[in-house]
Amino acid sequence: MREIVLDTETTGLSPKSGHKVVEIGCVEMVNQVATGETYHEYINPERDMPEEAFSIHGLSEDFLSKKPVFADIADAFLDFVGDARLVIHNAEFDMNFLNSELKALGLEPLAMDRATDTVSLARQKFPGLPASLDALCKRFQIDNSNRQLHGALLDARLLADVYLELIGGRQHGLSLGGQHVVMETETAAPKADRPSRLYVASPEELAAHEAFKEKISDAIWSQ
Repeated sequence: MREIVLDTETTGLSPKSGHKVVEIGCVEMVNQVATGETYHEYINPERDMPEEAFSIHGLSEDFLSKKPVFADIADAFLDFVGDARLVIHNAEFDMNFLNSELKALGLEPLAMDRATDTVSLARQKFPGLPASLDALCKRFQIDNSNRQLHGALLDARLLADVYLELIGGRQHGLSLGGQHVVMETETAAPKADRPSRLYVASPEELAAHEAFKEKISDAIWSQ
């Protein structure tokens, strides 16, 4: 099973207000194991960068002006994603932005039902508790100390770890699919040899035994 953990950074909160995608980060997982394959791209939004957005991700208008526009990276992005299931934190937000960019190019939008929303998973698992990426990293003791600013690829890597914890941990199920299953007898530490204990009868026990023998004719103990 191929999954793509995905995150974006944008110029604002809504594509309907003219905001654009400025960064995409993706991490590939197969059978819920990261393969090491990633996709990462900065994108020129061809517009200004509001201060509110800059304070979140630190991507300036000048920096992005030297990057490709979405039309130049769309095919590579779609090729990487393929038909894999998408794992996204607050999926509706990212999907709306990506689909807005794709539709503007006359390309087929990504189906919303192929996305797993980790915010929804977190709220189901921890009702009433914060469901931000930082909060979940703290809850699962995932190191996010490098996350001074939001970054699409860094956040996708963190989300991949969070996602595995949300669905039951890194080894949430027993799979026999071509994997060697180590039985307990293979891993149990050898037991240490213990010296034999000496059991010596007390004088009272010896006396009782002698009295018992006298009651038995031809006792085996007397031979």
